[in-house]
Amino acid sequence: MAETTLMQPKAAPGTIPGLRGIAADWASDQRAFKNVSWGKAMMWIFLLSDTFIFSCFLLSYMTARMSTTVPWPNPSEVFALNIGSKHIPLILIAIMTFVLISSSGTMAMAVNFGYRRDRVRTAALMLATAAFGATFVGMQAFEWTKLIMEGVRPWGNPWGAPQFGACFFMITGFHGTHVTIGVIFLIAIARKVLRGDFDRERRGFFTSRKGYYEIVEITGLYWHFVDLVWVFIFAFFYLW
Repeated sequence: MAETTLMQPKAAPGTIPGLRGIAADWASDQRAFKNVSWGKAMMWIFLLSDTFIFSCFLLSYMTARMSTTVPWPNPSEVFALNIGSKHIPLILIAIMTFVLISSSGTMAMAVNFGYRRDRVRTAALMLATAAFGATFVGMQAFEWTKLIMEGVRPWGNPWGAPQFGACFFMITGFHGTHVTIGVIFLIAIARKVLRGDFDRERRGFFTSRKGYYEIVEITGLYWHFVDLVWVFIFAFFYLW
């Protein structure tokens, strides 16, 4: 009987087989990020680390709420507004959520027009996104002011469990800081786009390469992440 020889697949030229090859690819950026720019890859890594932080905050909030023996304040009552003669629960939070989710739409369109090299529409949509974000932060400041005037503090509140104030200020404050940073970043990039820095290869932050409109998409990644985190905060903190 003729012996059957098993043909082993040959590795592509220049590659290292086995686990050593996997380690070499990740270490030298030959495979893992071959088609992804460093700016986009680093933004994804940052967002991943930020996801862990927000997850810890929300898990801590759920643990505090389920373990406390003191009644937890009812969010529908705490975050209600009196408009005219009507007591409307969560009306401000609903408007804030609508504003922030709408900003994701304008940001997505800004990325689309950015890759089309449409400077005016890209900058206008980024500024519209920044306006939505600033409106959200303004309404959040109103919410904070209202609760502080009603006696809510990080160490207590007049409606029940003292952990409520600490959880509220920690989670919403951390998220609001992210939105504020995003608004500043949006305005800065929109100014560069409108001024034509990317087309003229004007030296400066994020404008060292001609036509480098990918920074608009990177900004969009951050903004969509901020919006997504708010959906979880809205669900766990305000609706639960």
